[in-house]
Amino acid sequence: MAVRTRPRVQGVAAATLVRGRDHLLSMQSPQGWWKGELQTNVTMDAEDLLLRTFLGVLTPEIAGRTARWIRSQQREDGTWANFHGGPGDRSTTAEAYVALKLAGDPPAAGHMRRACEWILDHGGIERTRVFTRLWMALFGLWSWNDLPALPPELIFFPRWFPFNVYDWACWARQTIVPLTIVGSFRPARPIGFGIDEIRSGLPKPPRHPFSTWAGRFERIDAALHRYEQHPNLRLREEARRRGVEWIVRRQEADGSWGGIQPPWVYSMMALSLMGYRNDHPVMRASFDGLQRFTIEEDGGRRLEACQSPVWDTALAMIGLSDAGAPGDAEPMQRAARWLVGEEIRVTGDWAVRRPHVPAGGWAFEFANDNYPDIDDTAEVIMALRRARLPDPAPLEVAVGRGVEWLLGMQSRDGGWGAFDADNTRELAYQLPFCDFGAVIDPPAADVTAHSVEMLALEGRSGDPRVRRGLAWLERCQEADGSWFGRWGANFVYGTGAVVPAAIAAGIPAAHPRIRRAVGWLGQVQNPDGGWGEDLRSYGDPSAWSGRGESTASQTAWALLALLAAGGSGTEAVERGVAWLAQTQRADGSWDEPWFTGTGFPGHFYINYHLYRQVFPLQALGRYVRGIGSGLQ
Repeated sequence: MAVRTRPRVQGVAAATLVRGRDHLLSMQSPQGWWKGELQTNVTMDAEDLLLRTFLGVLTPEIAGRTARWIRSQQREDGTWANFHGGPGDRSTTAEAYVALKLAGDPPAAGHMRRACEWILDHGGIERTRVFTRLWMALFGLWSWNDLPALPPELIFFPRWFPFNVYDWACWARQTIVPLTIVGSFRPARPIGFGIDEIRSGLPKPPRHPFSTWAGRFERIDAALHRYEQHPNLRLREEARRRGVEWIVRRQEADGSWGGIQPPWVYSMMALSLMGYRNDHPVMRASFDGLQRFTIEEDGGRRLEACQSPVWDTALAMIGLSDAGAPGDAEPMQRAARWLVGEEIRVTGDWAVRRPHVPAGGWAFEFANDNYPDIDDTAEVIMALRRARLPDPAPLEVAVGRGVEWLLGMQSRDGGWGAFDADNTRELAYQLPFCDFGAVIDPPAADVTAHSVEMLALEGRSGDPRVRRGLAWLERCQEADGSWFGRWGANFVYGTGAVVPAAIAAGIPAAHPRIRRAVGWLGQVQNPDGGWGEDLRSYGDPSAWSGRGESTASQTAWALLALLAAGGSGTEAVERGVAWLAQTQRADGSWDEPWFTGTGFPGHFYINYHLYRQVFPLQALGRYVRGIGSGLQ
């Protein structure tokens, strides 16, 4: 229902916008970029202690400071969760418990007893995920015989063969290749204690029937274990050698692998087992890189699983532009020059599926030349179009290459994934090894929407590839009118991305699909006027879809959709804007302890600390300036 915009709400929104803009400007680096902390859960910190123990470099100071952080995140029931306010997670709790024991916390201490009791009540170490038990096996605390086999010989699989390394998502393949090397050595380095107190004694789960894919792969796994006992030594040696070449060739300039924690730590262990000393240049660079991902404050120490400066900078530029910053303002020019300099001009793994597509695009991190991604590329191009540089030629050339690269990365079904095209072989989920989230990279509604929106703003709405993208989005709309959010929480994020993209591409606001989405957003708006969605919506959408404590980022996503659909002045928009104004802090920021970003749906989540700032600016700016379509 439309209502006349209340002048008081509009005036308060304008003042809120100015404070938020000024706060964001104060966060820009001298080089031009923005970067908020990327907060995850304590497995990053627990595994850092275990990695350093494995490599023989853990110091009492690092152990003590890391343990202090891990303790600070424990809840009253003794558990650690994967996201703020979420339920206790047995794998995260088990890893935190072992890390604290490694740091010297006695099992009899109250916080350790509570953790131990909770772990036992929930199945013990026996019911943790494969990766947790793998970490235990590295120190002789779990048997390698009771882990899925993953031989390094898979590096020989041709690209057309099922389960070749390019069938996995980029984050998974970079993890699996080094893990095959680690597993082939079956290391068991003594750690000085046992973990019998968190063993429940539960038997192994029964095998699945042979008539199922899971059951067939369990039998294949048994055969692979028999091969592991007597491998072909010449073949094994060559597989390890080729795997090491594959790993070293993909190390980034900052010492990381893909700019993310899992392949980083497993690559370091694989290289160590293959004879790389800690002072080898490859290892030294990786240690130095980890230090740059370390945050030390208040006597504690924690690690970021990743860093997001390119993504953050693009979103910040769009937010500032929506807040009224002119394109030739110095902060906008500085950010644009930095982004242009971050364009990727080398060929990465994406070319395996798209060998004839010229290099271009942008990645997420400071250094990740092997893996540019579609989502960042779309947002960067939209951000660069908000800037005006004295010499626009380098920007225009980079944007042109980015557009062509993104078009070339469209999957056959019309959608876009994050890093690869046609990375859709779902059979990978049946492997016994794959019990931890996403291992493939199929098209996603949010990535496809950002791609469609960018292409529409580039004047390509009529391009058949854009129309195919829109058709893909139509097919994947949920029955209730929302869209699933792969990289953000969750249906609010997906819907907040798709509606502005569809409108930008020429879909009328009166279209039934748009009205269904608008109706759903109205239904899930909280009584306080904001929007929120608990991350449990990934596992139980019937209970949690669009439901949760109001957050600044999720409220902004809903508002972006409603404003794009012509909702300026409606009661839902007015209440959402008022909620943002009422919850802004005195310094112009918003507080958001809730995690609204997604790594692996159902398993791994992210609190992007800049989301609480950039998305409210975008929403408030479009509200105040009457930008309902987002087409500016």
